[in-house]
Amino acid sequence: MSTNTLLKRTSLFETYKKYGAKVIDFGGWELPVQFSSILEEHEAVRKEAGLFDVSHMGEVLVTGRSAESYINYLVTNDVTKLSINQALYTAMCYPDGGTVDDLLVYKLANEKYLLVINAANIKKDVEWMEKHVRGEVKLENVSSDIAQLAIQGPKAEVILQKLTEIDLKKISFFHFAQHVNLDGITDVLVSRTGYTGEDGFELYLTTDKAEALWEKLLKVGKEHGLKPCGLGARDTLRFEARLALYGQELTSDISPLEAGIGFAVKTNKESHFIGKDILAAQRERGLTRKLVGIEVKGRGIPRHGYKVFSSKGEEIGCITSGTHSPSLKKGLGLALVSAEYAELGTQLKVEVRKKMIDAIVVKTPFYKKDL
Repeated sequence: MSTNTLLKRTSLFETYKKYGAKVIDFGGWELPVQFSSILEEHEAVRKEAGLFDVSHMGEVLVTGRSAESYINYLVTNDVTKLSINQALYTAMCYPDGGTVDDLLVYKLANEKYLLVINAANIKKDVEWMEKHVRGEVKLENVSSDIAQLAIQGPKAEVILQKLTEIDLKKISFFHFAQHVNLDGITDVLVSRTGYTGEDGFELYLTTDKAEALWEKLLKVGKEHGLKPCGLGARDTLRFEARLALYGQELTSDISPLEAGIGFAVKTNKESHFIGKDILAAQRERGLTRKLVGIEVKGRGIPRHGYKVFSSKGEEIGCITSGTHSPSLKKGLGLALVSAEYAELGTQLKVEVRKKMIDAIVVKTPFYKKDL
């Protein structure tokens, strides 16, 4: 275990040791990349269930009479459509359409919202939010007070149900319950959301209760194959499900439309939002770049930053994420390429360690849960 005290740690850091975690520096945080192996943890989530500590994520509480209109000005999706105990996925953009961050918005009550942002972007995001405050709004960065655990996989509901009397089946996708009691651990927000492509829940609670909940879940989940999981499996799982990662699929130079999350961009919503004009123009005239899935045909794994070429050798883009897919047993990548090369079946080449490897544009998501 590293003893680097310069890195931030979640309230579960000492608990990692008990489960044999291998920790790494992840955006300034000392976090587990794996407990057993990435492959074993990936398979546990696909077939049974996995438990993740994602307490490094940021949370901002937004309250006040103007909270709804203010958030709607900040984000690309339409917050006015939310009911209490409902969440939505969205992005914040710069005026030029580039992405500040992607995030979740939870409507806790009228005039009260929780915004969940990426850990590496907390400082930047909060400054952006503060810079663009309008109306009667109060912002509170509560990131250091809130822990988040994610239990994901086909057996997640069965396991979590053992700890609560509320009927989890009544919580539909992108909805949540507040003030839930999980076997004596009170005031937990239980959200049917996740970042794995599987069914599951994200659990928000105060940091002092996180270790107890972690232990309870692993205890009741043991008979169902629940395993502690690290960032490695979280990345391969989200990749197979084609879920965007900020810093790779989304950046200040890549718009949400280019990144393929146009469903979260409501350019037709009545109110103005930052970047709306540029995004509306992109949508109207058509994109010059698109995010596509690729499968490599030769030996080699497409990695982030690798260059992508047309079959004739013209450089047309780059890999944003790539790996040897644990579920599909093949080399796959997400690539941002010139739009004319985005059609399914298009033959491409990827430069892997100075060798040109044949690849083809394939359908995404690479993995989709059978419902």
